[in-house]
Formats: sequence, C-alpha cells, structure tokens
Amino acid sequence: MNKENAEEFYARLREQLEESTNWPSDYLYKFIVLSDPEKIKQIHKIFDNTGAVIESKQSKKGKYTSVSITVNLNNPDEVIEKYQEVGKVEGVISL
Repeated sequence: MNKENAEEFYARLREQLEESTNWPSDYLYKFIVLSDPEKIKQIHKIFDNTGAVIESKQSKKGKYTSVSITVNLNNPDEVIEKYQEVGKVEGVISL
C-alpha cells in the first residue's frame, strides 16, 4: 500500500471507529503471517505490556499462522498506531 492509500485507509478507519465504538474499548486484530517464529515473536513484542490476549493458530499445512489479538485501547489513534507498527513486520497481512 503506498503512502497516500495508507493515509486514506487510516483516515477512513479512524472515522468508522469513532462512529461505531465507545472508547475505551476492546479491539480485535487479525493477522496472517508465514509460520516464522521470529515474525510471530515480533508481533507479540508490539503488544507486550498492553494486557492483550493473543491466540495463534497454524494453517492445516503449517505454512501460515493466524494471530488474533484482543486488547483494550483508549481511542482509534491507538488502534491505528498498532496497525502501523505491525505493518513494519515483513510479510504480515492484516485482516
């Protein structure tokens, strides 16, 4: 995603979150990543000390891992900040 598309995406997401959610609130992230322990560890580290509940599940053939993270956040900006941090981990797909 190029910078302009990313800015547009996050602006739209911020709007939707402001309209649909009372903050602070739990937010569920879902990511797909190659089953590389280092990449999964990087995602976990981003949510360290946040009280997040993290569940990982490998695909049937074990090539990919889905990572679901539920965390209580104060506002849409915190949601977006975590998406941007995870986006720096190579090969992660945000759902």
